Parts: sequence; C-alpha cells; structure tokens
Amino acid sequence: MKKLIFMAFLTFAITAKSQDSSQSEQLKNTHSFSLEQAISHALDNNYTVINAGRDIQTAKQKKWETTADGLPQIDGFVDYQNNFELQKSLVPAEFFGGNKGEFAEVAFGTKQNMNARVSLSQLIFDGSYIVALQASKTYLKFYQNAKQKTDLDIKEMTINSYGNVLLAGESIAILRKNKSTLEKTLFDTKETFKNGLIEEENVEQLQITLASLDSNLKNTVRLLDIANKMLKITLGIDIDDQLILTDKLENLTITNLDLAFSQKEFNTADNINYQMALNLEEQRQLEYKLQKSKALPSLSANLNFGYNAFGEEFQFFSQNQKWLNYSNFGLNLNIPIFSSLARSSRTQQAKIAVEQAKTQLSETGQRLKLQYANAKSEYEFSIEEYATAKNNLNLAERIEKKQQIKFTEGLSSSFDFSEAQRQLYSTQQQYLQSMVNIINKKASLEKLTNK
Repeated sequence: MKKLIFMAFLTFAITAKSQDSSQSEQLKNTHSFSLEQAISHALDNNYTVINAGRDIQTAKQKKWETTADGLPQIDGFVDYQNNFELQKSLVPAEFFGGNKGEFAEVAFGTKQNMNARVSLSQLIFDGSYIVALQASKTYLKFYQNAKQKTDLDIKEMTINSYGNVLLAGESIAILRKNKSTLEKTLFDTKETFKNGLIEEENVEQLQITLASLDSNLKNTVRLLDIANKMLKITLGIDIDDQLILTDKLENLTITNLDLAFSQKEFNTADNINYQMALNLEEQRQLEYKLQKSKALPSLSANLNFGYNAFGEEFQFFSQNQKWLNYSNFGLNLNIPIFSSLARSSRTQQAKIAVEQAKTQLSETGQRLKLQYANAKSEYEFSIEEYATAKNNLNLAERIEKKQQIKFTEGLSSSFDFSEAQRQLYSTQQQYLQSMVNIINKKASLEKLTNK
C-alpha cells in the first residue's frame, strides 16, 4: 500500500513538473528578425529610444509652460484669521475722559476675520519673456536632435550586435566541422600508430590541436549566448525570449558591398552632431539676448476682486453674516536703472559663450570631415580585406588538404600538418571577421552621413 501511494505521488510530481516546464516555455516569446526588421524593432522598443521620445514630450510640455507665463493668470485666495488675543495699542486717556498725560490700552479689530478674493494678472511687456519663447523652441529642437542621434546610435548598435551573433554562429559551425574532421584524422592516426607504422609523437600533436580546437569551440558557444543577450537588450525584448535571425552573414556582406556609396560627397550639415553643435550656438545666442533684455523695463497689470467679513464669533457661513466687497486695479512698471555693472558683466559673459559656441561649431565641422575620411578609408579597406581573406581561405584549404594527404601517406610530419591546420583555422576566422567588418564599417559610414 505504501509503495502504491509513493508511486502515485511520484507520478503526480513528475506530471506537475512537466506541466510547469511546458507553461514556462509557452510564456517565452519567439522573435524572428531580418536585419532590417531588427533595426525597425529596436527603433520602436529599445529602452534608450523610448526614454528619448519621452524627453521630447517633456520638452513640448516645457514649451507650453513657458508660453503660459505670458498668458492671463487667475488665482483665488481665502484667508482666515482668529485673533484669540487682539493686539493692543496705546492712545491718550483724555480721549475717553481720563487724565491728561496718561494712556489707555485699546484693542482694534474683531476676533474673527475672513477674506475671499480673486486676482487676475497679465504680463504686458517683458523682454526676457520674448527671449524665453524663442528659447523654448530651441530647447525642443535640442531634444528632437538628441532623439535622432539616439536612433542613429541604436541602429549602428543593432547592426553590430546582429553581426556578432551571426559571426559567433558561423564560427561554431566551422569549428564543429573542423573538430569532426580532426577527430576522424586522429582516430586513423591512432590505428596507424597501433600497427607501428608511425611514431607516437604524431598522435600527440593531433591531440594537442584537437584540445585547443575544442576549447575554442566551447568559448565561442559561450560568446554566442552573450552576443544573443546583448542583441535582445538592444532590441528591447526580454532576455529569456527566443530569438531567430533570418539573415545570413554572407548575404549581408554582399548587400553591403557598395564602393559607390563611399564616393558620395560628404555634407557636414547633414550630420546630427553638427546639427546639435549648431543648436548649442543658437542657445548661446538666445542667452546673450536674454542678458541684454534684462536692461529693458517690464510692465504687468493686475485686477483684484474680494470680500471681507468680520465678527466676534465664527459665523461666516450664516445668512446674517455681512460681507464687504472691494476691488482694485494696478500696474507694475519695473525700470532697471543701475546695477553697478553687474548686468553688463553677465552680458559680456554670455557674449563670450557665443564666441566659444561658434568656435566649437567650426571645430565640429572639421572633425566630422576627418571622421568621414577615416570611416571611408576603413570601409574601402574592409572590402579589400574581404577579397584578400576569401582568396587566402581558398589557398589555406588547399594547403591543409595537401598536407593531410602527405601526412596520411607518411610523406609529411605532424608538425607540418598541424601548422597547416592552424593556418586554416586562423584564415577561416579572418574570413568571417572580414565579412562582419564590411557590415560594421558600412554602418559607421551611414551614421556619419545621417542615413
């Protein structure tokens, strides 16, 4: 009986675990992306991109906040005062029939006071407000440029991460193929050694190469997992979701082989960094105008309506309470006269900042031209490197195959064969890396041209 209960409990536990595992797998989403689809997804769902969009929304609200400062402002006030001990004043006692030269204590007012009023204020003229309106537009433009820069950064990051995943995947496939071939060669070599036809050193040399190859394979598998997670974060998807890449490394490489693209004329004004430097100059110009505007007078108006009520008891909400109304209109003119040259000093500082921004803009333009020339050179070199690596791979494969035949027939030493293998493995990685380089360098060039 105990055995039956135990078996039933074990079956239930296994079934429950299986269901939990199945539900866990169902909770994971599966994503399948080409490179273009990955870029599009990242530009909508990347965490940094999302927050950059929120910065624009905040800037729009800030712009309206600045605009509202110059529009009518209406405020309501209710003041209540309980004079539980009225303030005393001294008056000549003779006013009340007392002796001359003496003073009597008199309390003025009531214990309960309430005042309800509405105030309307309107700014009529203020130079700094006009400048603030212009600055709010520049402020919004800054965050729009920042969002565009973020999009370009995320696009480049997505391309690089996508390429790294493909690179790791292709490397694993090649390493596994090399390992399988080497294991067969090692097995045949061991059999030959057992028959006493070759020296044990040949076997040991192959074992060293196989151990190194196996270690590289395990490391690349780990790198693939890391590269996958980095790409998921860039795409803005859960790190535990399933991700399938539909593009192939070689196809992407061929797509990005475009020497004509690098021959196009570079316009620094199209670059987002130049536009942001230009935006900074505009901000400094407005700050300069702001300091100058503070020497102008400002004019504002206000209109007040209110009621006062007084009493010895708190009866302000009763029908018998008497309320006394009042109203007034006022103008406030502020004329700056003399600040001991403080305003002049701030204006000069702002003017210097404008000159610094202009110099920075010129420097940015020159640096961008240099960056473009460098990126163009690196892209063209990556194309040349790819052609060289492809040719070298064909040669390395032929050399390794010849050395394998010679080694099998006893015409070549294990050192020569191992050297040919290492050369092949190195050339294979160089070939894969050259393809990724073309994709990455093209992305860097596109980023500079704001494509």
